[in-house]
Amino acid sequence: MAKAMSIFGMVIAAGMLLAFGLDPILGVPFGGASVVMDIGFAIAAAILGYMSYDAFRSSG
Repeated sequence: MAKAMSIFGMVIAAGMLLAFGLDPILGVPFGGASVVMDIGFAIAAAILGYMSYDAFRSSG
């Protein structure tokens, strides 16, 4: 179960990084409303991805 949750966290992090990484460049999906918000959420997605990867690596 721990590995499945770690993989799910990595998938969510990748989706968030894709969404908030493309927004300032292409204006999709949020119309480029706030670059500061996009950067903040991209950093949060990177942290989530790292934490999920670290938990996946150490769980077994």
